Amino acid sequence: MVEVLQGLVIPFAGTTLGAALVFVMRGALNRSVQRALTGFAAGVMVAASIWSLLIPAMEDASAMGSFAFVPAVAGFWLGILFLLLLDTVIPHLHLGETDAEPEGPRSRLQRTTLMVLAVTLHNIPEGMAVGVVYAGWLAGDANITLMGALALSIGIAIQNFPEGAIISLPLRAAGASRGKAFAGGFLSGVVEPIGAVLTIIAAGLVLPVLPYLLAFAAGAMMYVVVEELIPEMSEGAHSNVGVLMFALGFTLMMALDVALG
Repeated sequence: MVEVLQGLVIPFAGTTLGAALVFVMRGALNRSVQRALTGFAAGVMVAASIWSLLIPAMEDASAMGSFAFVPAVAGFWLGILFLLLLDTVIPHLHLGETDAEPEGPRSRLQRTTLMVLAVTLHNIPEGMAVGVVYAGWLAGDANITLMGALALSIGIAIQNFPEGAIISLPLRAAGASRGKAFAGGFLSGVVEPIGAVLTIIAAGLVLPVLPYLLAFAAGAMMYVVVEELIPEMSEGAHSNVGVLMFALGFTLMMALDVALG
């Protein structure tokens, strides 16, 4: 259980460290820097969805022969539809909308609060991804190793770092104290360990659905990438920066998973 707790805390630590930038930086992140970090996060999430989630899901269903893809396809679509539902019912801003000029301090704070909800929404599938992989390792799944699960935790922690800063720095710019701004970034990441623990419990209770849960987390993360991150990294001039950082994040996560897995 010590290894599992470490794996659950690592991604949350990434968000917390990013939020702590509010204590050393004055203004918000430069637009180009934010685009680059968004592209990097998207690359990490796509690679994690493939190597850490979808491939193990199909390998776990190999007994189904030619139909081994069924759990992956079904779980993937359930994840997509689940995030679509949350995206519809939870009021939040899309990342690119934060660049619009606010009408005053109050509207700026309201926009930033909606941005907190957006990042919190993003963190739900990431927490589920970590939880389901560790659940597979605890269950003795031959296709999931402890080092592979650790690689996923580290990769998500790396891409969580800028998300913490994207929350705390605008909150500070909107007039919040440094402590409150940090708390906003910190709290946006709380859903990750909670989601991970709930997923571990669910997978433990119904072990045969593990391939579906792996694919479900992949679908949820891919929804976030396509709906939020790719449009944000590609917006405006010099979008090639976002593309290059996407490639860097993708190859880094791929290398981590193969090297440690």
